[in-house]
Amino acid sequence: MLNVQIVLFDGFDLLDAVAPYEVFAAAALMTEDALSVEFVAPEGPRPVTSGINGVRLEAMSALNPDRGGIILVPGASGSVDGDGPDTIPAILGRAAGSELTGMIRQALGRPDVTVATVCGGSLVLAMGGLLEGRPAVTNHLGMDLLGATGAVPVAARVVDDGNLVTAGGVTSGLDIALYLVERELGPRIAHAVEQLFEFERRGTVWRGHGMAPSAAKSPAGDEPDGAAAKTDRTSEVPADNRMQSSVFEGDWEITIATPVGKLPVRLSITTQDGIVRGTASQGDETVPLVDPVLQDRKLTWSLPVTKPLRLNLKFEAEADGDRIGGTAKAGILPASKWSGNRVS
Repeated sequence: MLNVQIVLFDGFDLLDAVAPYEVFAAAALMTEDALSVEFVAPEGPRPVTSGINGVRLEAMSALNPDRGGIILVPGASGSVDGDGPDTIPAILGRAAGSELTGMIRQALGRPDVTVATVCGGSLVLAMGGLLEGRPAVTNHLGMDLLGATGAVPVAARVVDDGNLVTAGGVTSGLDIALYLVERELGPRIAHAVEQLFEFERRGTVWRGHGMAPSAAKSPAGDEPDGAAAKTDRTSEVPADNRMQSSVFEGDWEITIATPVGKLPVRLSITTQDGIVRGTASQGDETVPLVDPVLQDRKLTWSLPVTKPLRLNLKFEAEADGDRIGGTAKAGILPASKWSGNRVS
């Protein structure tokens, strides 16, 4: 029997969870119970409140990551704007910071489990550090954030990466469930469910094999000379930049107020001939600042962080004496303010 566990967490999106449930339940009826489907929660049986008008569904069992079959994680429903506790990024962040992440990591390590996601469900896994280097899709609003976690965003309706299958926007819950029914039980059952629902699965399922399309090439003479551009940028630094860069030199203790918790970081910045370099230390991990650029008295760079979530943040900074501060942003997450002091 194929076991399907649909995970519920506080703030989940109703359609993300209910649409796949309907597909799997219909397939169960057509196969004389060759498939079972149930709502589960990491904490065990309980009523779980959705992000849509407080509607509740009952999780009948605890999520079991060692149970063979399919585990499906939905996305969240809430406000996209702002940084309050009821926004989609905050809801997804809480889910990623819960025991769900460890349970899905355990499930991904089993050869008999397929983990599936709908809409923002892939962001839950990605923010928990589970999708680094893996092709995946999410709602179009979250594709930048998906890339900022180290996943490989693919703009497809459904992306099949073996034991990980992800789907895009909220209505794609129907598409991914029908595809998984076809993959696991065969096309005749999937076709029968499509006929019952009067719905045809949308889009080509992306998989990482077969011929790749040829990359479009720019007309001759239009491609920038990357090496020359880099040489020009580093060899001819305006004198004003040399002066501006000196205000950022030194060691800084900063605190980033992210939507999912405060993040202490130590910055070490050096300059030579107006060229800025530096590192950031978080706990026992030290990484270099990526692509630091000084312009208009502001210093920008990118930085991968692993706590409280795995993200690639884009920083903007201004310094005044022994004080430094600015913003850090990743995808649709609201910009986080940060500040700190120079360390002697």
